[in-house]
Amino acid sequence: MNRFEGPGARPAKIRYLDGDFQILMPGSHVVCAVTGEMIPIEELKYWSVARQEAYVDVHASMTADQRAGILPTQR
Repeated sequence: MNRFEGPGARPAKIRYLDGDFQILMPGSHVVCAVTGEMIPIEELKYWSVARQEAYVDVHASMTADQRAGILPTQR
């Protein structure tokens, strides 16, 4: 059994705030909006307040910003 299995292995419902987040419904993880990877709550560092999305790392965060037109795409 891995850490995402078992009774507490459901995604958490989170409200993403500036510099912090609020857990609305407990769970063991959230899912990256770009890659679909599971992110343990204790490892969550990247998110968008405007889009209310979590990201596994800075690269996924930048990809989301590019898709939203916030950052220019690389050539």
